[in-house]
Amino acid sequence: MAVSLANCCFSLLNASVKLQSSSLSPPSYFVAASQSPRPSNRKSSRSDSFNPESQRKNHPGGIVRDEILHGGAPHQTMAFKAFGSPKKDKKDAPLSRDQQTDPAKIHDASFLNAVVKVYCTHTAPDYSLPWQKQRQFTSTGSAFMIGDGKLLTNAHCVEHDTQVKVKRRGDDRKYVAKVLVRGVDCDIALLSVESEDFWKGAEPLRLGHLPRLQDSVTVVGYPLGGDTISVTKGVVSRIEVTSYAHGSSDLLGIQIDAAINPGNSGGPAFNDQGECIGVAFQVYRSEETENIGYVIPTTVVSHFLTDYERNGKYTGYPCLGVLLQKLENPALRECLKVPTNEGVLVRRVEPTSDASKVLKEGDVIVSFDDLHVGCEGTVPFRSSERIAFRYLISQKFAGDIAELGIIRAGEHKKVQVALRPRVHLVPYHIDGGQPSYIIVAGLVFTPLSEPLIEEECEDTIGLKLLTKARYSVARFRGEQIVILSQVLANEVNIGYEDMNNQQVLKFNGIPIRNIHHLAHLIDMCKDKYLVFEFEDNYVAVLEREASNSASLCILKDYGIPSERSADLLEPYVDPIDDNQALDQGIGDSPVSNLEIGFDGLVWA
Repeated sequence: MAVSLANCCFSLLNASVKLQSSSLSPPSYFVAASQSPRPSNRKSSRSDSFNPESQRKNHPGGIVRDEILHGGAPHQTMAFKAFGSPKKDKKDAPLSRDQQTDPAKIHDASFLNAVVKVYCTHTAPDYSLPWQKQRQFTSTGSAFMIGDGKLLTNAHCVEHDTQVKVKRRGDDRKYVAKVLVRGVDCDIALLSVESEDFWKGAEPLRLGHLPRLQDSVTVVGYPLGGDTISVTKGVVSRIEVTSYAHGSSDLLGIQIDAAINPGNSGGPAFNDQGECIGVAFQVYRSEETENIGYVIPTTVVSHFLTDYERNGKYTGYPCLGVLLQKLENPALRECLKVPTNEGVLVRRVEPTSDASKVLKEGDVIVSFDDLHVGCEGTVPFRSSERIAFRYLISQKFAGDIAELGIIRAGEHKKVQVALRPRVHLVPYHIDGGQPSYIIVAGLVFTPLSEPLIEEECEDTIGLKLLTKARYSVARFRGEQIVILSQVLANEVNIGYEDMNNQQVLKFNGIPIRNIHHLAHLIDMCKDKYLVFEFEDNYVAVLEREASNSASLCILKDYGIPSERSADLLEPYVDPIDDNQALDQGIGDSPVSNLEIGFDGLVWA
């Protein structure tokens, strides 16, 4: 990994995928994993699939995020890919010791019957044409029974699902399953199957404890290469905070050397006692490495299940919302009046985090819930190990309170901070699945998102807009970057037809806060003209009555069912106080750990 990060790739391994119709040949893409992209008539140069932030063309330390639903290949970046989600094809209480499983008789072990094959049909949104969906395709992955009529799998295996079916080992029937909840950041999904026949004779798996290094591990699932169950064996190589490709998050992960292939996603990993110690989900690929696979540990699985049980929905992992710098240099510690070899320096605080009320740039965090933080940003872990400070935050739930010990100007203090999920100015995933949009006289406005960047290709988005996406944090909850995606040509918009992918800053002189705010301003406008001010001082003016008259004709000509998405029909609620200052521009550091070029800085 140290030899050449540029050629490394963390890949989400996708299972076998068929296009629903072979009449449309998808374009050829260079793929990091054994998968090809979703069908599309648009030219694309994106590196990965579905989740865009994955692409880090200009940042060798970047990670290509979800390639799960539609393939792609990284541009000189590390690429994470999930195992078991779609790979498109052009053709298409723990067990006791006396219950230990003899490795020689693994094929007779009853716990293998709890592992099922998942068949999913996906229909992803079309982010460039937000009023419609893309062509559907199918994929296969793995899942396993956890009791109470539930199955556990990876979130990327059932992303944008329209139909999910499961099949048990040794059975020739497929049963319809329902996705109860997805945890995008931890890449876990919970399924249910109503059919009683499916559960006859079923024995759910028991979740084991976090393994030790060199413990034996057996990965079970339904990867490519055959239709029956597959078993591979290896050992635990490493346990540390790992980048999760699908969710663009940093959580505890188990590295193993057992073979994990496309289709293994969502399948369990067992110890020698037949306990499930995690869920296979991604692999690291590089010319310099081999046999590096990753498993979601049961601590993360338990956090996901507890969150769902507490709230009736998944609320996500919380964050502290600060950018931290290591304090390894003695002169730096002396300058900050830190007397001991400990602590991390706060370099930036996100305005949307609760930490902004109690922390300042220049503070040094020396403890978290009375656990001392080392100068390298690590804390004690188990008996003789250390782990990234972020691990402590991931043990909390949204709304929990953490007590921080800080040094400010040489003075020791204790402060309390509420931990909440991070607010992304440019989201990696779209809640609800379908992007928002509004069409005004043929001008198509939509929020900027990582899937849209990926779909449109980074080259067509423009350097300034990409820089904002990579370096700007949200100033308030609900803030969005609204762009003019394209112009549907008509008499009323003559001269603007070539405009595309430009940020709209103001409407009739009023700064735009989000897409819903823009729709509200347009609806309330009584002026003769609609004036849109864009980045780079460009302005577009439309006559209001002429625009209203042309709208129905434009929608009919282009076969568009509605001038706006359903969410923009709801009443607008202002997300901020009118007196709140909004003068922050592009930041001077990346908003994601995937973007930061060295390990001296890290977002918590």
